[in-house]
Amino acid sequence: MVIQSTSPIIVVANRLPFIVGKDENGKPVRKQCAGGLVTAVAPVVVETNGLWIGWPGVFLEDNLEYIPESSPNDKSPTAGLKSEQVIPVNLPRDQFNAYYNGCCNATFWPLFHSMPDRALFQADKWEAYLSVNEEFAKLTMLAVRRVIAKEPGVVPLVWIHDYHLMCTANFIRSACEAEGITIKLAFFLHIPFPSWDIMRLFPWDDELLQNILGCDSIGFHLEDYCLNFIDCCHRRLGCRIDRQRMLIEHNSRTVSVHPLPISIPYERFESLSKTAEAVVKNNPEEQILLCVDRLDYTKGLVHRIKAFERLLEKHPEHIEKVVLLQVAVPSRTDVKEYQELKEELDMEIGKLNGRFSTPNWSPIRYIYGCVSQEQLAAFYRDSSVALVTPLRDGMNLVAKEFVACQTKEPGVLVLSPFAGAGTAMLEALQVNPYETELFSEVIHRAITMPKDERELRMKLLRKREKERDVNFWLESFLKSVNCYTKTSDSENRLMPLREEDFSTFLENYVTESTKLALLLDYDGTLAPIAPHPDLAVLPPETKKVLQRLANMPDVNIAIISGRSLENVKQMVGIEGITYAGNHGFQIRHPDGTMFIHPVPQEYLENLTKLRGSLKAICEHGAWLEDKGTGITFHFRAVDDALVPDIMSKARQCFKDAGIAVYPSHAAFEARPPVTWNKGRAAIYILRTLFGVDWCDRISTIFAGDDNTDEDAMKTLQGMAITFRVTADKNVRTLANYRLPSTDAVFTMLKWIERRLGARTVVENPRKRANSITTSAGGSPNRLSPRSNSPHENLVSSIKMSDVDFNQMLAKVPLSNGVALTTINKVLEGQHPN
Repeated sequence: MVIQSTSPIIVVANRLPFIVGKDENGKPVRKQCAGGLVTAVAPVVVETNGLWIGWPGVFLEDNLEYIPESSPNDKSPTAGLKSEQVIPVNLPRDQFNAYYNGCCNATFWPLFHSMPDRALFQADKWEAYLSVNEEFAKLTMLAVRRVIAKEPGVVPLVWIHDYHLMCTANFIRSACEAEGITIKLAFFLHIPFPSWDIMRLFPWDDELLQNILGCDSIGFHLEDYCLNFIDCCHRRLGCRIDRQRMLIEHNSRTVSVHPLPISIPYERFESLSKTAEAVVKNNPEEQILLCVDRLDYTKGLVHRIKAFERLLEKHPEHIEKVVLLQVAVPSRTDVKEYQELKEELDMEIGKLNGRFSTPNWSPIRYIYGCVSQEQLAAFYRDSSVALVTPLRDGMNLVAKEFVACQTKEPGVLVLSPFAGAGTAMLEALQVNPYETELFSEVIHRAITMPKDERELRMKLLRKREKERDVNFWLESFLKSVNCYTKTSDSENRLMPLREEDFSTFLENYVTESTKLALLLDYDGTLAPIAPHPDLAVLPPETKKVLQRLANMPDVNIAIISGRSLENVKQMVGIEGITYAGNHGFQIRHPDGTMFIHPVPQEYLENLTKLRGSLKAICEHGAWLEDKGTGITFHFRAVDDALVPDIMSKARQCFKDAGIAVYPSHAAFEARPPVTWNKGRAAIYILRTLFGVDWCDRISTIFAGDDNTDEDAMKTLQGMAITFRVTADKNVRTLANYRLPSTDAVFTMLKWIERRLGARTVVENPRKRANSITTSAGGSPNRLSPRSNSPHENLVSSIKMSDVDFNQMLAKVPLSNGVALTTINKVLEGQHPN
């Protein structure tokens, strides 16, 4: 049965659906790979004129000349897959080993199986993983172009598989956007997805999660894995989510998450079991306990042997009556950890056989190697019990294959709840493989189970697996990406961000009695990014809600921008709030007091030199923004083809002037080389407004959109709720939550206004050069305004070390002119205290 797809499918997997080897004459030939994925998907790729991208099994150094066609006698699912539908990923041996063994198997395999103590985190192996994923993406784009060239107007479905290629999607999406190509991107993980407390151990987890979110649809075996992923995206990336419908909003896109438990070609295994010749010649009175595993530490092989040993100790009546047949398929034989596992397994089997064997019987028969599917079907059919007891497994298809092959006397399935199959195959006898005593008793129960109970359990298991076979899985996947039916996908989209959605973020943090500090960036946060700063105008509605918030008695607003102080004040145009310009190097409070951070004279001299050299390269739309103690070189308006050259020249200007370059939105910035940034400025603002104990009494919200705002997010971690405004594909952020646009910031401000709207609105006394002090009780009191205050426009330039700065704020938590004058006297040694 071939499942129909409305889109041509491009499968991207670590391996091709076959291995390319060589015959006796040295010519390339296909060697078949058995597997559920190949069996289910290969015919659909053939039917839709799709393509398959993967590693061919040989390295770049092997000089693979071409992909051979299938042989005339080939009856496998890939027989109809022509060589032109296959794109091999040719990788050098060293790069492949670093990616596959160094990252996939040494890092992701143990981590995702919740065994973090076995995981290795190596930066060079992670870089190799990214580079290989990028190579897969480049070849996928080749496949996409080829499909579209054949059928113009078609929307290809790119289906990425498994933990080897979790970072491929964003490379593909970026390339498609650059070329104006529309595709559907889907991902399916064949192993478990871990919980948040495991996932966060991975040093680059945010980058990994964002790359997976480059897809439109993401599939996991179980709902638990789906919820783990959603939880990670919410807690690590600050994404907006809908747990009920399993939706995630990221970069203004809605990503749907689906539980899609994979299965087997049921009818094929059932047919094989009916025709396969008997392989095991055993005493009719003996019962076979079958175990089929890849030799891996996640499979619990040693735990199973110990449980079987305990069975023979507690129930000697089974001696010479049962045989445990262990088939262990070799895996990663060049890895020391797997070599040690084999040695331990060999030792345990040898010890048990030596202890219990009789002249005519050995308790364990051990096959270390591969067996054909025909032999495997015979093993399944002729076994009385199957022990499928991994310590952790994404699904485990052995349990399903055993059930499909039970066409004679019904057997019993013993299944670990830590296998994905355990969540649905409830008629199996479930056992925790870590509990040796209980494990042995469950084996005893399976061996002695009455026939009527065996028949009932196996009948129910077979019915379910026949209905939900691999075709059902594939059909479910195609429905999830709207490639199987004509139904609309509108129900799989999150609604645009609404006011009430912010209750999820802020309900317990901003209450009717909250004293609130709002610290906001300007460009890209309050006002949309524009080609020129003068065009980045604050939307009228945003200005109105800010004005109303500024008039509320216990709301303090500070705008912290990279613009010059005067410019940001002019662009916002609201009285009674704090303005901080040049990334916080200049701060003006509502009462007119001002702080200016000192700048080294040498830097100012170098800045003059840099200003002159950058002016000389202001061409093709590039221009210079002068901020006094800083400058920004903008190249947003430069033609894309000329940008690399302009950037190179600008970097050289910075280098020649001896000033560090700070990349920004299509711009390079020069900033004073001092330990001051938006984070330090935010703390200064909060302390001078509310006192040193501000954190105990003030709810603080910070929102920003670029790397300079990350300094504030880092500084305020644990003391504020922070938002990163971004629509980029991969942004590493310390913010608690992400917002897709300036519109979302406006929506948040409206929610805050509504939340605090029950308070009495009063005329803002800060318009009259009001100051705030701290009463003995620790709460901020508003002082009566002083007419014609001599300190209204006071400017205090303070030069101090970090220690001085902290001591100053601890002693004198005031923001009025008198306080700053006092601070100057303290620092100059003129004050008695």
